[in-house]
Amino acid sequence: MFIEPYHNQNHQQEQKAGWIEVICGSMFSGKTEELIRRIKRANIAKQRVKIFKPSVDTRYHANDIVSHNASSVEAIAVPDAQQILSLVGDCAVVGIDEAQFFDASIIAVANQLAKQGKRVIIAGLDMDFMGNPFGAMPHLMAIAEYITKVHAVCVVCGDVANYSYRKTAVQAQVLLGETDAYEARCRRCFDQT
Repeated sequence: MFIEPYHNQNHQQEQKAGWIEVICGSMFSGKTEELIRRIKRANIAKQRVKIFKPSVDTRYHANDIVSHNASSVEAIAVPDAQQILSLVGDCAVVGIDEAQFFDASIIAVANQLAKQGKRVIIAGLDMDFMGNPFGAMPHLMAIAEYITKVHAVCVVCGDVANYSYRKTAVQAQVLLGETDAYEARCRRCFDQT
C-alpha cells in the first residue's frame, strides 16, 4: 500500500523538494487505475495537476488516459518526453502514463520536474512481452523515491501475474493491444510457453 509522504508545515516557505513515484507491473495489473486514483486525490486536495501520455498510445482515446475498466482523466498527448517540460507550467503534480513508450529522455525530464519541487507520478510496464526490462522503466525505478508494483491475475491458473504474455506472433517490442493481443500470466505459466 502506498502512503503519501508527510511534509513539515514549517518548511512551506522554502521550495518544497519534489519526488518521483513509479507505478509498475504487467498489463491488466491496474497501473493506470492507480495513477488515476492518485491524480484524483491530488485534485481533491486542490493541487494543480497536469497529466501526460505518449501520443503513440491511441488505444482508448487520443488524449485522455483510460484504464482497462474505463476510468479516465484528461491528459495531454506528447510525441516526446522533452515536450512535457514546456507544458507543465506551475502545476504541483505531474502524472505520466505508459512511460515505457518514451525514450531515455524521460529520465532527465522526471529528474528535472522533481528538482523543481513537483510530485512526479509515473506509470508503465516494467517488462516487455519477452519478460525483459522495458525502456526507461528500470532506470526510473532506480531513481524513484517510491515504487509500487501492482499485479494482475494469471488467466491460465489464477495465481499472481506479473508478465504480459503476447498471444500473437509479432516480434516488435511495441505492439499496442488489449486482450486481443495480450494476457496476464504468472511466472510458471509464462515460462511454459
